[in-house]
Amino acid sequence: MPRTVTVGLDGSAESRAAAEWAAREARLRGLPVKILHVWEPVPDPMAEAPLLGDETHQYWTQRIPRESVEWLTQRYPGVEVIADQATGNPAEALTEAADAAELMVLGSRGFGGISGFMLGSVSHSVIAHAERPVVLVRAGEQAADEHVADSAGVPSTTTSFRPVVLGLDVAVPDDTLLEFAFNAATHRGAALRVVHGWPPPPVFAYGMYAGFDAGGSSARREAAVLTEVLRPWRQKFPDVEVIEASRSGSPAQVLVAASEDASLVVVGRRIRTSPLGAHIGHVAHAVLHHVTAPVAVVAHD
Repeated sequence: MPRTVTVGLDGSAESRAAAEWAAREARLRGLPVKILHVWEPVPDPMAEAPLLGDETHQYWTQRIPRESVEWLTQRYPGVEVIADQATGNPAEALTEAADAAELMVLGSRGFGGISGFMLGSVSHSVIAHAERPVVLVRAGEQAADEHVADSAGVPSTTTSFRPVVLGLDVAVPDDTLLEFAFNAATHRGAALRVVHGWPPPPVFAYGMYAGFDAGGSSARREAAVLTEVLRPWRQKFPDVEVIEASRSGSPAQVLVAASEDASLVVVGRRIRTSPLGAHIGHVAHAVLHHVTAPVAVVAHD
């Protein structure tokens, strides 16, 4: 049985935006979309209250998935929509579902007028622990947001996709991350902008004499490394237009700046734990807080 594009849905506006994105992604990939509703049991004393009893539990656990299937089926004909339910801790249930999916999609309230995502505890835990890709979609995300504007400057879904943007550490270029990004660009018929940020030479902190070209030499060297890393991937995906962007500066800041016109931003997360638990990583964390496009966090070794 093929994997699904799974979305956590609780009936909120942000989870509905995530469900729509998941359905569009499932259509691009030719996969079913699975709606997962997680019911978190309330403590026994509260569960005895009339409004929180078994009938209320059954009503909501059945109504949300049922209505969501009808709604997505109407909006995205041809996409198979599956409903599923789970009971327990939402973060644990969603992480378990993510590991069985092609990718997991979650919604975020966003920061209102400020760019980025409001990363709740459930989303943070799933992103930090899931070993399959997790995509975060902000509330209000529309299909037209992922496409370039038409000739009149009006948002449209009939135009080409904006580029997929990948943040890449050329020192440890992971195949899982690259494969996901190239496939995402292929599904969209979009360009792939691969962004590599590197720190300026230490000598920049000191007043070097006129004509010294340490910055230029570093830029050429870093750009050459990026080109070499991408060479086999260009051959594997010859139809994908690859835009190489090697820039001096903080990797997080360089990636955020390069993602302003993205349809999807792809970042990696190393699968590792510390005594304090799993972490997302500072680059992924910065992107989630400052980029408005959907962000895919891809776990890798």
